[in-house]
Amino acid sequence: MSPLFDLRDETQLLPGMRQARQAIARGELVVLPTDTVYGVAADAFSPAAVQRLLDAKGRGRQQPPPVLVANDAAMRALVEEVPEPVQRLVDRFWPGALTIVLPAQPSLSWDLGDTQGTVAVRMPDDRLTLELLAETGPLAVSSANLTGQPAAVTIDSARGMLRESVSVYLDGGPSKTGVASTIVDATSFVGGASDPLLRVLREGAISRVELREVLGDLLEPEAAGDA
Repeated sequence: MSPLFDLRDETQLLPGMRQARQAIARGELVVLPTDTVYGVAADAFSPAAVQRLLDAKGRGRQQPPPVLVANDAAMRALVEEVPEPVQRLVDRFWPGALTIVLPAQPSLSWDLGDTQGTVAVRMPDDRLTLELLAETGPLAVSSANLTGQPAAVTIDSARGMLRESVSVYLDGGPSKTGVASTIVDATSFVGGASDPLLRVLREGAISRVELREVLGDLLEPEAAGDA
């Protein structure tokens, strides 16, 4: 079996983080804790590694993975523009369970799948995962489960599904919430749309009520979003 490191054990923390960094550098997969559910991670700038992630999950290119970043500056390097309403969301909810879809920086050399020129970015609220991201750079990360199965909220669940397709497993204990991130589409704020609105693609840990507190009428009405 692929090695598992308990990050709560000081004797395993440094070796686990080191092996995770090395695995990412080799284009391999790592399972890591986040503030929502466990994720399976790959180097976002390695097309082969991203394809390995999709294959491990049994997912096609039409379902590209989100990208986790260590900070606001890393997000800005990946997206074409950060509109003012999006900055408000980042200031309020990052690090945290909000994934934001924006037009990707056109100059980037990467292949996350069929993204239609966009990227979904998030800064997770997990100290050790943020430390790893600061060292590896942005990681393509999807929930650590087989497509169609429940998201893993423990390392054992993730390991039972992904097995040897993952090189290193990092155990941070049971997930804090077990609730997936909320995903919002902010692409209409870029490019001069006449009536830009934030669309909720998936309501998760952050509610529409919380989003509306930040954006007011810039949040698409719920009925239209559901439709």
